[in-house]
Amino acid sequence: MSFAVTLMNWYREKGRDLPWRTTHDAYTIWLSEIILQQTRVEQGTPYFHRFLDAFPMVTKLAEASEDEILRLWQGLGYYSRARNMHKAAKMVVEDFGGKFPRAYKDVICLPGVGEYTAAAIASFSSNEPRAVVDGNVYRVLARYLGISVPINATQGKKMFAEIAQEMLDKHNPAIYNQAIMDFGALHCKPKNPLCEDCIFRMECVAFQEKLVEKLPVKLKGKGSRNRYFHYFIVLEDEQILMSKRGKGDVWTNLYEFPMIETMEDMSIPDLMAQADFVQYFEEDTALEYVGKQVKHVLSHQNIYARFYVVGDSGTLKNKKRGWNYYYCEKIDKLAKHKLIFSFLEKNVDLIAAKQL
Repeated sequence: MSFAVTLMNWYREKGRDLPWRTTHDAYTIWLSEIILQQTRVEQGTPYFHRFLDAFPMVTKLAEASEDEILRLWQGLGYYSRARNMHKAAKMVVEDFGGKFPRAYKDVICLPGVGEYTAAAIASFSSNEPRAVVDGNVYRVLARYLGISVPINATQGKKMFAEIAQEMLDKHNPAIYNQAIMDFGALHCKPKNPLCEDCIFRMECVAFQEKLVEKLPVKLKGKGSRNRYFHYFIVLEDEQILMSKRGKGDVWTNLYEFPMIETMEDMSIPDLMAQADFVQYFEEDTALEYVGKQVKHVLSHQNIYARFYVVGDSGTLKNKKRGWNYYYCEKIDKLAKHKLIFSFLEKNVDLIAAKQL
């Protein structure tokens, strides 16, 4: 029995029952694929339902404001995906008459869509024979065939793309693609793979040569840099001061508390001596820590955040451009990044008490 047939038989018995697998609608499939980029299925599924309920058609998504989309995306991370999704929806309306494309050559032109996503949409919506190559596929093929070429090297990417296409079942590409991804996610896992109970253990090079833990090979990326953010909670009557981030950095167009970034962690006296602090806050401003320092990991960045409650009103000297007061009861409608909405969820009582 061939690799493909064995794999698809396994999938028919043990594959995951996922909501986007019950349709051939390209828009629905695209929505799920964008949401699941760099996101676990368990985390992404509620967002999939949320977006499909809010925007059942691509035309509705195209008509929405960016703030609406970012608000629904809140907590999912990698917000450029949401912005690209909005751009792609508009492009579908303008260039494809509002009908989501199914062919690989068309889908690959959309913002935020790479080779994997285009292959997934084309194969799942119209059974176009395009092999998907994601982390799960890399792992399965590297172990099964015993390939030690780094998966993120130029040579490796080209090699695995060619091998994946060769091994694809050209008559059943949709089922085969789903099968190999599920097999990697459920069985041939990164850690503790189920090798002893594997349908391929007799042919798997990695299993036979005890290389399972060493494959696939991946080149190390550049190190992460540390950034230190100091957030200020400024309340006035029933309003709270919020800042909308600009372009050119993390969390573009998302809301947060007014913030000062420093080169290293600082004590309150040292922070208050910083030029930015002196520019915006009065000399006698009182600061009080809220909780401990929070570490938030992004791609190639470690954010170390501290939160401070600013003392009595009147301590704010100047408002930086982009700083505006919002009624506390309204800030739930603002699209905020995870650091901020997590803080608000944990400190609802503190905000309420400061308003009294």
